[in-house]
Amino acid sequence: IAKQRPRVVNLGVGMPALVGAIAREEGVDGFTLSVEAGPIGGVPAERLSFGASSNPEAIVDEPAQFDFYDGGGIDMTFVGAGEIDLAGNVNVSMFGQGESIMIAGVGGFINITQSTPSIIFMGTLTAGGLAVRTGNGTLQIHHEGRHRKIVPQVSHLSFNGPYIAELGRKILYVTERAVFEIRAGRLTLVEIAPGIELERDILAHCPAGLVVASDLREMDRRLFVDAPMNLGRAR
Repeated sequence: IAKQRPRVVNLGVGMPALVGAIAREEGVDGFTLSVEAGPIGGVPAERLSFGASSNPEAIVDEPAQFDFYDGGGIDMTFVGAGEIDLAGNVNVSMFGQGESIMIAGVGGFINITQSTPSIIFMGTLTAGGLAVRTGNGTLQIHHEGRHRKIVPQVSHLSFNGPYIAELGRKILYVTERAVFEIRAGRLTLVEIAPGIELERDILAHCPAGLVVASDLREMDRRLFVDAPMNLGRAR
């Protein structure tokens, strides 16, 4: 955020909702946060209170908010991802098979991701029991999650990664231990957290065929220290 200085930013439920709190903590400004329920400005709430915001500049009705989104009003969005496949497609709407199928629906996900020039998907590489340790500039996996987020092919298509990439839009997939982007139509690992082993901690939990960038770099160590990153000064 500090580098790109977008004008209007949308935040999704879950981990993306924390972006507002981190921006406030870091003293980063120059942008306006919004959520699909209607608040514009202020700091969006987290967890079960998601949809509300503290000290918003305005609250509009939800249809008007979506008219604004559909018309290209937002510059950047942070949203979650349930499944990501090797083409960069994303599923947030339907999981499981047969009698165990769970339909979560897409909410405003499609409207937002189809009309925003910069899209950042956020989440963990695995889910279900994942526990990590940080604090000294590195990341350690204390207990691995049972469910893998990166799969050979998503079970339901909520976001068409190759299509959006062809439109020239910026797409990033950010996890606690790795960052991915689409290169030449394939999901590509471009950053790895300090302290993480490529084979053991990333490739072992991804399908065969994941591309590793030749210019693979390390994630910023400040992310893994329990102290401010001073992003507000990075101008």
